[in-house]
Amino acid sequence: MSIQLNAPAHARMPKDKEPAVYAVKHRDPEVRNASRSGGVFTAVSDNILLHGGVVYGCILKDNDLAEHIRAETTEERDRMRGSKYIQSDMGDVFPQIRRDLESGRKVLFSGTSCQAAGLKSYLGRDYPNFFCVDIVCHGVPSPAVWKEYLKWQSEKGKSEISSVDFRNKRDFGWAEHIETIWLKNGKRVDSTVFKNLFYSHRILRPACYKCPYKDVMHPGDITIADYWGIDAAAPGFNDNRGVSLVLVNNAVGRALFAEIADKIESIPTKIESSMQIPLIEPYPAPKDREKFWSDYRKRNFGYIAKKYGGAGIAATSRKLLSKIPKRLIRILRGEN
Repeated sequence: MSIQLNAPAHARMPKDKEPAVYAVKHRDPEVRNASRSGGVFTAVSDNILLHGGVVYGCILKDNDLAEHIRAETTEERDRMRGSKYIQSDMGDVFPQIRRDLESGRKVLFSGTSCQAAGLKSYLGRDYPNFFCVDIVCHGVPSPAVWKEYLKWQSEKGKSEISSVDFRNKRDFGWAEHIETIWLKNGKRVDSTVFKNLFYSHRILRPACYKCPYKDVMHPGDITIADYWGIDAAAPGFNDNRGVSLVLVNNAVGRALFAEIADKIESIPTKIESSMQIPLIEPYPAPKDREKFWSDYRKRNFGYIAKKYGGAGIAATSRKLLSKIPKRLIRILRGEN
């Protein structure tokens, strides 16, 4: 029996002190391969589209610009899957959403918690046909750094960039974080430079260091994230192809989650087993953040990539390893 998605506005008020928590995998392996983690967004948005609704989410445009768009088909929605580790341009999405809601269309919005809260403030009231999925956000990196990084890789590879993947799960598995860049001359670059810059927290927006949404409670009806710590929370559930952490925050979220039950595998877990830093507090600004930005303004990106992004370390390690006799390597590994 299908649960009615048009839940009354008062049902949206969270009555529990903490959300219901699940580990989730989409049943279709191709959906998971194309998704950042377990494919929950695809399952939820498929349901909205099936009911004649529209989906708003983030895509990567021309490789260097993240922006929110409106989708009425699965093909348009599929562009929203995967990771985009830069700030999204919202454009005129907010007034578009209001027009869709006023016309009676079901609307699903997906974005960061601050974007979701901003949209709700803009709308000014609850709509029974509005549904929101927000993500557990590490922090939003500078788009300018991403563009400079791509320019640097393009110049090194002596070719324009064809496409990029912020986190290449297909080739390296879910647990790894390696960005892949394909060049128009046929070359491919696998790198961790931008990942290292991102996780150093030096390139995050200043507001991210004081984010009010680093908590277990979020403005979305459902909150999703990578389920780091899944092996302890749900032993045997992880296959390194992606597992989503899902926080079901209110009655609307419970209805949405029930609607997709046949599309997913899920296991209830405990919030205590699911904690990660962005669910507790924002990352502090690094002490050398100002030094980084001073270097960024004055130096070329090759200098930045080497000093702050670890460029050249992997290549140097491989070169040193190649000089060690293979017999010694086998002995060190405990092989005969």
